[in-house]
Amino acid sequence: MKRSALPRSSVYGSATQIDEPVSPSLRNFCWQTAICAIRSLHAELVLYPKPGLVSTIDNGSHSDMDADLFMRSLFSLRHYFRDMAHAGSEAVTFDGLKDLGLQAERRMLAATGGINTHRGAIFSLGMLCAAAGYCHAQAVVLTPENLRYVIRQQWGVALHDHASPSVAKLSNGIRVTHLYAVSGARSEGAQAFPAVFEIGLPQLLQSLRRGRDASDAQVDALFALMAQMTDTNIYHRGGRAGAALVRLAAQDFMQLGGTGHPDWRSTALACHRLFVDRNLSPGGAADMLAASWLVYQLTDTVV
Repeated sequence: MKRSALPRSSVYGSATQIDEPVSPSLRNFCWQTAICAIRSLHAELVLYPKPGLVSTIDNGSHSDMDADLFMRSLFSLRHYFRDMAHAGSEAVTFDGLKDLGLQAERRMLAATGGINTHRGAIFSLGMLCAAAGYCHAQAVVLTPENLRYVIRQQWGVALHDHASPSVAKLSNGIRVTHLYAVSGARSEGAQAFPAVFEIGLPQLLQSLRRGRDASDAQVDALFALMAQMTDTNIYHRGGRAGAALVRLAAQDFMQLGGTGHPDWRSTALACHRLFVDRNLSPGGAADMLAASWLVYQLTDTVV
């Protein structure tokens, strides 16, 4: 039965709780979904070379962030992804999901001293976890197509409203979408994450089918995302010129064959140095990479 509001309290001991008992099967599924989400964010963190982004090797274009900060942020989100899967299994409305997201954001900011490490991931991976929970509860096979369908059918109207300028707070991303007339994370959500299902995941699967290991496939997916999606993080830091530079550099990398090229690592490192020199960081593409890897882990996707 679809619920009109978030339940009052949580069998998991977080700020929101569901009164009904949770079956061991559902409890296990929600935890496994959360583990996949955390693993996806961790995989993005440790990936290298990764132009302009924080990794365990260096801080990229960020003077206020490092890998340790990201790890603290990751740890703060572990219960959030589990609770989103549980809420999805209960068909909680978007307002309820958004409340869980805002609570997670506050925990993240407390863990990082006010630095935004994973706000975009809280939204995108959280919605995917909720969709996975819904599929599990309804005995729907977890496929990419079904996950995207559930997001559209269950929360699509609310996600569209969420992307409306009349309800959006004036964040950096929203300022950029107004200034440059480009789409941002909210628009991605309103369209059920085309960057994940039409760019990131297909590239991951293509690279894996060609014999790349997981890390190389993730590098290919990141560059494919940079080459094709609108990333408000880039516009915020570099304007139109920065966005054009990122897109062209990523397109060149992919046209050379991506990680299939014998010297791909040198090309990726040169791109990394260029982005750092220009203070560019494709954080939106990084979020969509993590979301794409989450979908790959969760679904019955054949390589």
